[in-house]
Amino acid sequence: MSDLHDGVQQRLVSLALQLRLAEGSAPPELQDLKAQLADSVAGLNAVSNELQQISRGIHPAILSKGGLGPALKTLARRCPVPVSLDVDLQRRSPEPVEVAAYYVVAEALTNTAKYAHASAVNICVETNGANLLLSIQDDGIGGADIRKGSGLIGLKDRVEMLGGHMQIESHPGSGTSLHVTIPAEGADG
Repeated sequence: MSDLHDGVQQRLVSLALQLRLAEGSAPPELQDLKAQLADSVAGLNAVSNELQQISRGIHPAILSKGGLGPALKTLARRCPVPVSLDVDLQRRSPEPVEVAAYYVVAEALTNTAKYAHASAVNICVETNGANLLLSIQDDGIGGADIRKGSGLIGLKDRVEMLGGHMQIESHPGSGTSLHVTIPAEGADG
């Protein structure tokens, strides 16, 4: 099911970008064609947003069966931006914690691929005492703002619902960093 959010959404973004290029290269006298291309891009963006909403409630079988480490490796392999992944999990966390961490990484990688113009992403996930710690850093253009995107707000809400917190650092020109702490003991499994 992770293909819903990861692979399919990235393909939709790619198609929208191709249509935008076609729209931009169409001669000025073909305004009807330009309008059709713009409508197609808007339609693809709407489908992508709907897909994102649907996928929030679904998580991949590999997460349920193999745990967070293998699920994150799959996300990293599918990302068009090279990902360095460091996983140091002492034990399995309760399912809601693993699902939240998975979606933080999936959304961060999607955002990086769409907006960051990054050449690399570093992800570190570990258990430290009673917490699951997650760090995601890219070397892109920065400028991510939680106030401007529902995706980041949704992730923050998901993390806070589990008693955790998420910090975002994204200064223009210096990449984006997400730091997430989620209590992993005592969470409902």
